[in-house]
Amino acid sequence: MNPQLAVMASIRGGVFTRADARACGYPDADIDSLLDSGSWRRIRRGTYAAHRSLMLVTDEVVHLRRIHHVLRTSGPNVFASHQSAAALHALPVWGLDLTRVHVTAPDGRSGRQRGVHRHIRDPVGPGLQLWNKLRLVSPARAIAEVAATAPVEPAVVLADAAMYAGLVDRRRLNHAVNNLDHGSRRALQVLGRLTGSASIAESRLRFILADAGLPAPSPSPPPDTEPADPDSSAAESLWFPDERTVVEFEPRFPFWCEEFEPSTEEPLPEPIAADPDGPQPVEHCWISWTDLTDPPTVADRIRTTFARAARRTGIRPFTLARM
Repeated sequence: MNPQLAVMASIRGGVFTRADARACGYPDADIDSLLDSGSWRRIRRGTYAAHRSLMLVTDEVVHLRRIHHVLRTSGPNVFASHQSAAALHALPVWGLDLTRVHVTAPDGRSGRQRGVHRHIRDPVGPGLQLWNKLRLVSPARAIAEVAATAPVEPAVVLADAAMYAGLVDRRRLNHAVNNLDHGSRRALQVLGRLTGSASIAESRLRFILADAGLPAPSPSPPPDTEPADPDSSAAESLWFPDERTVVEFEPRFPFWCEEFEPSTEEPLPEPIAADPDGPQPVEHCWISWTDLTDPPTVADRIRTTFARAARRTGIRPFTLARM
């Protein structure tokens, strides 16, 4: 990867588009060759990442190595579970505690010993899989276990990613929660907060909006307008038509989804055109990845932007309190 594309990818969470690669001097033939050889990996249609950027020695990589060691040296009734199973299913474990490997077994000493958290359940329960000689629980069960034991925001991110990837659906998640031996009420509360997002950043932002009691964004994209940040050409956005506001955010860590990518010869569907007679944005609000660590400030910034848009348009939202 040339330096220009490397810098572009680094500020976008490690991913880049085909258009980015072309702009940095890669012809389509070279792009296809790099994808075929495995040097670049397809994240979703038209979005890629360098293979080596996916192999950095992060906390997650270290955790995966430890999972392999624990499973190889344990008995046949020991299964990776909770966030450890989620990591093996290639789901994002952002915000989850990776200091210990989580396993579930029918016997032995429960609790934390030597970097392993052993959960005892006899029988081990439903939703067990064998993948590449590794014993682990299913994606739905892993999500249910995390939702029952971990902080709410990372659990929502994990479930959003699995839903986006098509690994689970609501029925399987509810079934897995009903089969928990404890924590099912807490897990159901987490599943009730899923956002339908396509990235960790979007999931976190929607979580903040809901927590702050702010309006839900429209499922439709905003009309084409100038971005709030001059360097945010690759930004994602949420559209609030009643507030006449576009909230743009840094597209960090998109969720993976196996999706067919048509060749360049096949026409792509035309994007849905914005209604020219519909409401047009009058204000933009930019939220960076680091901003998301301070939810009250993010919520206040968005409220301020809504108020500024209301002043410019003279439109006031109707509330029951004004009756």
